[in-house]
Amino acid sequence: MRYPFTASLSVSAFFFLSVAVGVAGDRTRPTKVDLKFDGDAGEPIWTAQNDNVMGGVSKGDAVIRDGFLHFTGSLSLENNGGFAQVRIRNLGYDLAGKKGVRMKVMGDGRTYQLRLATNARHRGSRISYSVGFPTKAGEWSEVEVSFADLKPSHHGNELDGPPADLSQVEEISLLIGDKRQGPFSLKVDWIRTEE
Repeated sequence: MRYPFTASLSVSAFFFLSVAVGVAGDRTRPTKVDLKFDGDAGEPIWTAQNDNVMGGVSKGDAVIRDGFLHFTGSLSLENNGGFAQVRIRNLGYDLAGKKGVRMKVMGDGRTYQLRLATNARHRGSRISYSVGFPTKAGEWSEVEVSFADLKPSHHGNELDGPPADLSQVEEISLLIGDKRQGPFSLKVDWIRTEE
C-alpha cells in the first residue's frame, strides 16, 4: 500500500517542481538586447530567409567578421521577389517597458528594416513587427528605432493589429525590401535596447 502512495507523492512533487522551475524560468528571461559581434561561441546564430521562399531569386546572408555583423547580398525583383532577411530565432526576450532599440550601423544609403516577431500569429503563421531605418553610404551612424513605431505585417501585407507584445519577443531580424534591384551592404557594430 505504501508504493502507490509514494509514487503518487513523487508525481505530485515532480509536478510542483516543474511548475516552480517554469515560473522561475519565466522570471529569468532576458530583459534587454545587447548584441555585440566579437565571435563568442555563445552568440546567437543569424540565418538567412530570402524571397526564394516564394519563388524569388534575391540573395542575402550574414557573416560575423572582424567584430561586425555583415549583412550583404543582392536584391532582385524577378518572380515577384524583392526581399532579403537575416534573423536570430528562439530568443525568449521580455522587452516590456523598453523604449526601443539603438544600433550602430554603416550602410550603403539604402533603407533597411528592424523586425521583431512575438508569439502572435495570423492564419497560423508568425506576424512580423517592423520599423524602417535609413543609412548613410560608407558612414557610421547610430540609429534609434522606437517600439512605438512597430507596424504589424504578415507575408509583406500590413495588418491592423494586434500590437506587439514585447514581453514575448521570439525573433529579431534585419530586412531589406526597398524595391531597388542590385547589391546591398549593411555592417552592424552593436544592437542594444533603450531603457
